[in-house]
Amino acid sequence: MAKYVFVYHAPMPPADAMPPSAEETQAVMGEWMKWAGQVGDDMVDFGTPLAGGVRVMPGGLTAPSEREVTGYTIIEADDMDAAVELAKVHPHLNMPGGCEIEVHEAQAVPGM
Repeated sequence: MAKYVFVYHAPMPPADAMPPSAEETQAVMGEWMKWAGQVGDDMVDFGTPLAGGVRVMPGGLTAPSEREVTGYTIIEADDMDAAVELAKVHPHLNMPGGCEIEVHEAQAVPGM
């Protein structure tokens, strides 16, 4: 089986947006845990939320990330089609604001 990295994208909430309540957060995490249960032993790394990305360019130049990456997960699947099917039922896609998931196949590093 190959490894696949799910990269989560979500728009940043407006600065004046109300933060979710503890109950809302718990409900969302319950959906994520239900999805993780469907993945089962093929879950390599559940991941973590991410924020504040910085691009580092040649010459040491830096700039804010152009696209908000809000988290990642690493799974194993038989092929890209199977990984995409798991992404299609991921609760991240139900979050408000037009959330997306990118699925990337992890490639072997030559000599390692």
